[in-house]
Amino acid sequence: MAKTGLASRLYRGEAGVDVIGKRKLWFTVAGVLILIAVLSFAVRGFSLGIEFAGGNSFQVPASVGTLEQAEEKVDAALATTAGGTEVETAQKVGGTGGDYYELRTSQLTAEQANAAKAEMAREFGIQPDQISGNQVSEAWGSQVTSRALLGLVIFVALVMVYLILRFEWRMAVAAVSSLFMNLILTAGIYSLVGFEVTPSTIIGFLTILGFALYDVVVVFDKVQENTRGITANNNQTYGEAANLAINQSLMRSLNTSVVALLPVGGLLFIGAGLLGAGTLKDLGLVLFVGMAIAFLTSILLATPLLVLLKSYEPRIQAHNKRVLARRGALGRGEITPKGAPRPAGEDDESIDQEEAALAGAAPKVGTRPAGKRPSGARGGRPAGGGGNRPGGAKRR
Repeated sequence: MAKTGLASRLYRGEAGVDVIGKRKLWFTVAGVLILIAVLSFAVRGFSLGIEFAGGNSFQVPASVGTLEQAEEKVDAALATTAGGTEVETAQKVGGTGGDYYELRTSQLTAEQANAAKAEMAREFGIQPDQISGNQVSEAWGSQVTSRALLGLVIFVALVMVYLILRFEWRMAVAAVSSLFMNLILTAGIYSLVGFEVTPSTIIGFLTILGFALYDVVVVFDKVQENTRGITANNNQTYGEAANLAINQSLMRSLNTSVVALLPVGGLLFIGAGLLGAGTLKDLGLVLFVGMAIAFLTSILLATPLLVLLKSYEPRIQAHNKRVLARRGALGRGEITPKGAPRPAGEDDESIDQEEAALAGAAPKVGTRPAGKRPSGARGGRPAGGGGNRPGGAKRR
C-alpha cells in the first residue's frame, strides 16, 4: 500500500500547498511587516543594555532575600543618594563564589556610586565590601556594534560569492534578501516588545544568519534539481517546478527547524527562566525568534522572489508561454496529448497553426530545425526519383 502521509503527499506534490501562486500575498505581508518594524525603529527604538547605553551595575549576594526585595531596597538607596535613579534591569547570576543579584542603573558619577553602595549595605544589613560595582562606558558598546557590522558585511559578501558559484546570481539575490528580511523582522520584534539588546544579542543575530542561509540553500538545491533542463519539455512552468520543490523540501525544513528550536527553547525557558541565567536568556531569545522567522522567510519569501526574478528571463518567459499555450490548446481539444488518437472528423485545418506551434515541445539541445520538403518529393529528392540523373537512367 502506498504511503499517504503528509510528508509523502508533499514530496509528490499532491498536498496542494500553493506557495508560489500566492506570492503577491507573501510580498504584501512582508512589506507591511517591514513597514511596522521600521516605524518601531524610528518611534520606540531599542532597549539598549548597559554595554551599549552606558551605566552602572551592582552585584549583591543572593542571601539578602528575593530578587524583588533586593530591587526594592536598591531603588530606595538610589532615591536617597542618586536623585531618584532607579534600577533598570535586575537578574540572578550564578558565580564561583555563589549566586548573586546583578542590578543595573543609568550612568552615575563616582561619588553617587560610592554613596549608593554604602546606602545599599545599610539597607541589606551587610558590609559594604560585600557589594561590588562596575561602571561601563557606552564607547565599548559602539566598538562591539562596529565590529558586528563589519562581520555582517563580510558574511554577506562571502554568501553572495558562494551562491553565485553554486547556483546563479538570481538565487544569490533572493537568498540575501531573505537574510536581510530575517534580520529586520527579528530586530522589529525586539523593538516592539522591548527586549534588551546586549552583546549576547548581537552574537545571536550573527548566528541566525547561518541557520537562515542553510534553510534557503536546502530549498534552492531542490529548485535547481527540479528546473534543470526545464525548457526541454512543455509540462511545467518554472513557477510550478519551484512550488513542487518547496513542497518536497517543506517537511525537511520543518523538521530541521523544530529540532533546532527544541534545544534553543530549553536554553531559553529552562536555563533563563528556571535557573535564572541572564546571559542565556539574551542569547536564547534572539536565537529562538530568529530561527522561527528564518524558516518562514526561506519558504514564503526566498523562493517566490526567485520565481519573480526568473520570470524576467527571456528563456523562461518563452517556456512559460509555450506551456500555457499547450494547455489552452489541449483544453479546447485543438491538439491531443502525444500518442492519443485525434477525435474523428478533425482535420489539420481545424487546428490553430500558430497556437499549435507554441504548444509543441521545446526543441532539445543539438536538434536541427525541420525544413520544408519540396512538393511531391520523397526522401529529400525532387519528384521523378531521378535526382541529377537523366530521366531514363537506371540505377546501377
